[in-house]
Amino acid sequence: MKEMPRTRGIEARGRVAKWSKEQIGKLTTPELRALLENAERLKEPEVAALCNELLDARPRGHAVVRRQKQPGEARRLVSRRKAFEMHGVSLHNRVWSRSGVRAADGAVVLTVRADQIQKTEGANNCLLWAPNIAASRPWSDTPGGKEELEHCRLALERGAAEGLLTYGKRAAGAAPEDNGTSTDRVNAETVLSLRVEKRGEEYWATWTQQKRVVNTFE
Repeated sequence: MKEMPRTRGIEARGRVAKWSKEQIGKLTTPELRALLENAERLKEPEVAALCNELLDARPRGHAVVRRQKQPGEARRLVSRRKAFEMHGVSLHNRVWSRSGVRAADGAVVLTVRADQIQKTEGANNCLLWAPNIAASRPWSDTPGGKEELEHCRLALERGAAEGLLTYGKRAAGAAPEDNGTSTDRVNAETVLSLRVEKRGEEYWATWTQQKRVVNTFE
């Protein structure tokens, strides 16, 4: 595919992190898609999050990608920030937050990676958090990991939580437990009824039911 002249200019300026939201907002949709691709390649999560935010707000902002859907994947996926907003939750940080608490009723809302779901004895299971022992799970020691640990503890105390299925490519070199990137896409139309369990030092989500919802928080 022929590269757009303006996209080449973006690369020539150096690191894309220097671009402000106002500058990015002036780009055409194809240019914005190209900047998103560059930001992901250069590992600039702040810029990638801004690009996704702006593309979400534009008609046909995201290019149609034809691929085989994973089991249970919804037709319409949105950014993580948008998905949480649709369920009445404001994320603490749009880049690294993977969970939140709904102010209206105190419900804990967690993300569950679709590619990490395990099925045992008729139930679904997914590891939410585990300690970083011998540098095996570095994400757990990041701000996002520490925040999710607190939310797992809160969900354990409450006895229930809500889960949103997340789909996306893991960054090159990322560990399996890394809970995704700022460019993950989320199925906001289906809610998992989670029970959070503590197994040793690990926190796991288990569920047997999921439901389609018509959100009332927007």
